[in-house]
Amino acid sequence: MSRLIVISNRVQAPTEESGAQGGLAVALTAALRSTGGVWFGWSGEVGETTEPRFATYDGVTSATVDLPEQDVEEYYDGYANRTLWPLFHYRLGLTEFERDFEGGYERVNRVFSDVIAPHIQPQDLVWVHDYHMIPLGWFLRQHGLTNRLGFFLHIPWPPTRLLTALPQHRRLVEALFAYDVVGFQTQEWLETFHDYVVREMGGCIGEDGEITVGGRTIRAIACPIGIDAQEFIANAFGPEASSAFDRMVTSSAGRSLIVGVDRLDYSKGLEERFNGYQRYLETHANAHSNVYLLQIAPPSRASVQSYRDIREKLDAMSGRINGAFADVDWVPLRYVNQGFPRTMLAGIYRAARVGLVTPLRDGMNLVAKEFIAAQDPEDPGVLILSRFAGAAEQLQEAIIVNPYSPDEIADAIARALSMSLDERKARWNPMFEGIVRNDVNWWTDKFCDALAAD
Repeated sequence: MSRLIVISNRVQAPTEESGAQGGLAVALTAALRSTGGVWFGWSGEVGETTEPRFATYDGVTSATVDLPEQDVEEYYDGYANRTLWPLFHYRLGLTEFERDFEGGYERVNRVFSDVIAPHIQPQDLVWVHDYHMIPLGWFLRQHGLTNRLGFFLHIPWPPTRLLTALPQHRRLVEALFAYDVVGFQTQEWLETFHDYVVREMGGCIGEDGEITVGGRTIRAIACPIGIDAQEFIANAFGPEASSAFDRMVTSSAGRSLIVGVDRLDYSKGLEERFNGYQRYLETHANAHSNVYLLQIAPPSRASVQSYRDIREKLDAMSGRINGAFADVDWVPLRYVNQGFPRTMLAGIYRAARVGLVTPLRDGMNLVAKEFIAAQDPEDPGVLILSRFAGAAEQLQEAIIVNPYSPDEIADAIARALSMSLDERKARWNPMFEGIVRNDVNWWTDKFCDALAAD
């Protein structure tokens, strides 16, 4: 059996201190354990060490390297999070184009290839993850590697007219043709990639996802990531989740809970969500004191100005909403800037009457799937989901909304809160079955089968 070599910006391989892992780490570590593979990535630390540090725990080997401060600033804070992230999420106005950022991005990918290439054996399957590492396959090929190389993009692929705003955009896309298989979360992102290749590169789209540009043919597929469904469902009814559920029921005091859980990021549509909830409160005065929104939003990327800006805006908005509508014994919006374990979140999801998942643009959004997985089959909550989340392609029984419209969000909240039990069950069942069927292990197997096929 070929080893699986996973390469990503950060490593999530298990350690004694790692605690509960996300679904991606669970699936990849299982695949790495079964093949004797290695997970390479940045340690998250600043330093000058270029030699990888290997560690093995629970049958999984990880290898990490440090990055110099300049590389962190230019590659990670710069090109990855101030150029590619906003551009790929359709936020051209927030995108920063700096030549130093681009140089740092290529330099770090080259260093990764120099460090990793000597440890790759001829029969290894190599799977590179996400926008931080787009050129890595090209640099690995420069080391003479002929292995099967795969790349998966976890975020959206932008429309051609938007991507062409990126200096050296063609160079970036040409780097993807060093891989054998390129995966996208949804059919929409795959089709936008096809459009760029045809329009800008004169490529040809063949059968079974084959794309040819010049003399190079690769396969591109839509392969939506899932959650670790069975484990998450089991944990949702375990002791920690049950404790969180009981705590939320007691805290709600008979009120209906609407829950949102998002990393504090402008792509998540939190400003628009607060506006929609405010519109609901304005137009449904009879619901006051009977409902509240719990928005959990742990901060991220605090070194990037746009993330500091969104936090300041949301702090102000939550204060205004509570100031305008709160009563002496009721606060309409609980806004929490910290993260919680997934098992605890599962209990919170199960206690909620409504899950509010309204990103402006999202590659997939696993919170939507976790919300569905956590529900009580006899009394499920209702998912309100942005049409611009990748998950909307699979979870079509959710109430689908335009997150830019406060009226649509307000109407969806009202509809969800008044929905009959029969309709809630009818909507929940097919979504739940799809989440269990197409879980994260299905996703891993589908991509790895495509990568292993000649």
